[in-house]
Amino acid sequence: MGGATSWRDEVVALIPALRAFAWSLSHNGSDADDLVQDTLIKAWSNREKFQPGTNLRAWLFTILRNTYYTQVLRRRREVRDETGEYAASLQAPATQDWGMNMLDLWSALQRLPPEHREALILVGAAGLSYEEAAEICGCALGTIKSRVNRGRTRLLKILDAEGVTETVLWNSAARRPPSSRSAGT
Repeated sequence: MGGATSWRDEVVALIPALRAFAWSLSHNGSDADDLVQDTLIKAWSNREKFQPGTNLRAWLFTILRNTYYTQVLRRRREVRDETGEYAASLQAPATQDWGMNMLDLWSALQRLPPEHREALILVGAAGLSYEEAAEICGCALGTIKSRVNRGRTRLLKILDAEGVTETVLWNSAARRPPSSRSAGT
């Protein structure tokens, strides 16, 4: 118990120096007080990590400095919006349709033969060239082109039967239909 009391007393004795250092960083009394408080909380929570016999002052100043710079970085990403005006101006497009279309697409892909599904994913979703996909699958270039074509045709039939259009399919999955790619890719 005596060790914790003496450690605490040493920390308390350093509070004025910590506050002066915090003020030199923040140039604001209130922010400096908050910074010292955060430092003391972190120091107390991690007191078992402090090695007796080392420089307690340097350890506390390091915690304070790191806490300050972490807060500075966080504030750079934050937007002051006391009135809520900025938040009210933000808009996010609805994603439910896209999510449902992706579920439909995934379900339809699962109904394809594995070699067609693999070829479509490699060329259509991953954006690999036909040559790269053929090399990965260990087959001829013509074979991979045929698998992609058959897979695409079958996938469109499945999706058409379920009411999902070709436009939605390519906008959701591949961003553009494979037919718009240049020949030989």
